[in-house]
Amino acid sequence: MFGNLGQLAHLLRNAGQIKQNMQEMQTRLEAARYVGEAGGGQIRVTADGKGDLLEIKIDPALVKDDDVELLEDLLCAAVRDAITKSREGAQKEMQAITGGMDMQGMMDMLGGGQ
Repeated sequence: MFGNLGQLAHLLRNAGQIKQNMQEMQTRLEAARYVGEAGGGQIRVTADGKGDLLEIKIDPALVKDDDVELLEDLLCAAVRDAITKSREGAQKEMQAITGGMDMQGMMDMLGGGQ
């Protein structure tokens, strides 16, 4: 528990810089693009670093086959892939800002963890 107090003290000492870093991170996440694919690239989904879907590209050959179930499955897989990459990118950004500090431990200590 006392290790977390040291982290909290560090955060409080550097609150202004952390706020600026967080704002810069938000800007980078909005600009970041993560592409998820399925079906060997027949479906490509692009998400930003905040996890918002921006674009879906479907190979016209998939539509011609009239296999709606396959199309739905591939679309779900591509969306999952893009969102996973987006979350991983956001996590790396957060680790860069916090210097690898365990923010989950901080949230637990403050009563906000799950």
